[in-house]
Amino acid sequence: MPVINVKMTHEDGGASKEQKEEFTKKIANDFEEVFKRSSKNAVVIIEEVNTDNYSIGGETITNIRKNKA
Repeated sequence: MPVINVKMTHEDGGASKEQKEEFTKKIANDFEEVFKRSSKNAVVIIEEVNTDNYSIGGETITNIRKNKA
């Protein structure tokens, strides 16, 4: 059974339920198309990470984006 993990930043209220449903269907379909394996049991996990909990070079994404504004 394939397990597909997707991480993205949680911004502007996060992805909507509808966006997540559309995205997971497309990911599962792409898996089936590329690997020629059934996506029937494909598990797709979306994890939205708060920009305070994600950093580059020791600086949070929140601060990086604040300093660019």
